Amino acid sequence: MISIVDDDESVRLAIAGLARSLGFIATAFESAEDFLRSSHLENTSCLICDIQMPGMTGIELQDHLIANGYQIPTILITAFPEGRVRKRALETGVIGFLGKPFDSQAMIRCIDAALGKT
Repeated sequence: MISIVDDDESVRLAIAGLARSLGFIATAFESAEDFLRSSHLENTSCLICDIQMPGMTGIELQDHLIANGYQIPTILITAFPEGRVRKRALETGVIGFLGKPFDSQAMIRCIDAALGKT
């Protein structure tokens, strides 16, 4: 299962559609808090998460997951791919970091890496 967390509905739908077209089950959440409250946390094989969202950011979610013993391969996405943000994201151990808009092939490569297919 691939879980997508992004406050932008069009991005959630697009990524979920891409994941489903690749044969994956995809679930989408409007916020990090919604994802943490869901029953899908334990079943998520790959997390795709926006960095800048109201409430908990994608980096804060990644830190929270690690602190609570979850080792979910994560791809962070952002409309603001600044160097310091990228550095901080990569320090959390994410599998991928993509700036919006991103090419679907770049996302597929990140998903493959997250799931150990490369």
